Amino acid sequence: MRLHWHRRDLRAADNVGLARASPDDAVVPVFVFDTNVLTHAGPPRVAFMLDALESLRSWYRDHGSDLVVAHGDPRTVLPELAAEYGAETVTWGKDYSGLARERDAAVRRALDDADVAREAVQNAVLHEPGEITTNDGDPYSVFTYFGRKWHDREKADPYDAPAADALADVDGDDLPTLSDLGFDTPEADVPPAGTDHARELLDAFLDENVYRYEDRRDYPADDCTSRLSAHLKFGTVGIREVYEATAEARDAVEPGSAEAESVEEFLSQLAWREFYAQVLFANPGVVTENYKSYERDIEWNYDEDHLQAWKDGETGYPIVDAGMRQLREEAFMHNRVRMIVASFLTKDLLLDWRHGYEWFREKLVDHDTANDNGGWQWAASTGTDAQPYFRVFNPMTQGERYDPDAEYIKHYVPELEDAAPEIIHEWHEASLTQRRNAAPDYPDPIVDHSERREAAIEMFEMARGDG
Repeated sequence: MRLHWHRRDLRAADNVGLARASPDDAVVPVFVFDTNVLTHAGPPRVAFMLDALESLRSWYRDHGSDLVVAHGDPRTVLPELAAEYGAETVTWGKDYSGLARERDAAVRRALDDADVAREAVQNAVLHEPGEITTNDGDPYSVFTYFGRKWHDREKADPYDAPAADALADVDGDDLPTLSDLGFDTPEADVPPAGTDHARELLDAFLDENVYRYEDRRDYPADDCTSRLSAHLKFGTVGIREVYEATAEARDAVEPGSAEAESVEEFLSQLAWREFYAQVLFANPGVVTENYKSYERDIEWNYDEDHLQAWKDGETGYPIVDAGMRQLREEAFMHNRVRMIVASFLTKDLLLDWRHGYEWFREKLVDHDTANDNGGWQWAASTGTDAQPYFRVFNPMTQGERYDPDAEYIKHYVPELEDAAPEIIHEWHEASLTQRRNAAPDYPDPIVDHSERREAAIEMFEMARGDG
């Protein structure tokens, strides 16, 4: 008998830990609600996770087993469960944050003390940290070189789901509610979880949008992205399965064609995900500290009113406000808009990127420590391969370029529904009379972009020791 400890692998198929099971070594599926982990969670993610667990439990019940649910510290819970079920081995999928690695080390010691074997398997990425390095064996700090090797490396095939006779006949307990876990109902409409929903999204994306992904992925009104990020975060679909299906979509069109190149662009986004995972693995302190060091501390501004206006989508910069309101409504934000709002917080409001990272962690259903931290530090010019400090996104230009008809903006900012796109994209330059006539209930810009751009450059030059 063996236990498989589910964490970020809430699925049956393409799961190495479950694939290790056999009729002679049946698996007991386990999920532990760990208070130390839940401390860092937000209501949308917990709601999505509970839905994913419900789906996973249903799969196990349909196959003659069940999901054993436990609460507490895994280093205490898992040895106790191993003793209860007579399990000789515990498996789990590797995770790469500092918090996860500290927890797993403690669990390994506890299982060793209980004389229970353990095996951590690769379930979250195609190439785990340490597989793709520089010629000197160091982790990459520039994506371009990492990405080339990532594309060239052979990828493992997905694993089949375990057969019913490889699953232990156990009875599981009821899942807790959000309230039981101490969380309020999310203000956002959280999308459904589970492998079936993930596969529906994947199939729909690969049927059409992947072939125009390269050209249209930056246009939020097109909704041309896969929407798989939350499913990859929680592992309701396997990364090997996603890669195999995407590679098949690429191979179904003419090599070198625009469609094939578009598929490759999507695959590069999977590579970015693994690049940031290896950055976090090699530098666990980046969760709270700048990756890139400056000669002096960056003198971030702090204005509570500006931070709240940004959170509420009340900055007077339409594309920024649309993104922040999408976040509140859907627990999701389009990737291009994530870059825009992050640049605005750090370069226009001059606020520390950590404020934005914490808000995303609270509100995003797909929050992933490695990806979100990498994205925020890129925008703040403090991370790996970061946006140079002197390149500052103009939020009005970004809105006009990627939402020319203001379709996305009007959807999330109804105060601008009757305003012409021209006035929306020139809101910062419009007169007070023009603004009141076009959209009397929409706020004026809270800062002047041109002035703040110069202030941001000066702030970074001082940090560099140039001032």
